[in-house]
Amino acid sequence: MPVPLYQAKAEFFRMLGHPVRIRVLELLQDGPAPVRDLLTEIGGEPAALSQQLAVLRRSGIVTATREGSTVVYELAGGDVAELMRAARRILTEMLAGQNELLAELREAEGSAR
Repeated sequence: MPVPLYQAKAEFFRMLGHPVRIRVLELLQDGPAPVRDLLTEIGGEPAALSQQLAVLRRSGIVTATREGSTVVYELAGGDVAELMRAARRILTEMLAGQNELLAELREAEGSAR
């Protein structure tokens, strides 16, 4: 029995639901990067990064190529970069709305005094 599209989407977003994975995708928007560069930017333990890269690789969101002893990761397609940009736009709009609400609350609080 095929998986319903909404369920597949939920699994996709669950797979993205880790801060290290999101940071890797953000970094790879600038182009391919070797693991050592990703580790320098992200920090933490190499094994932890390797585990998160494996999840992204298995999902098909990133690809890995070996150049000598170096493994280089890159986004599998431009849609992932667009998704990261869309997420940034959505968050910006959400936070702007929250700032407007906060300003209104502060204004109302000042008027109540």
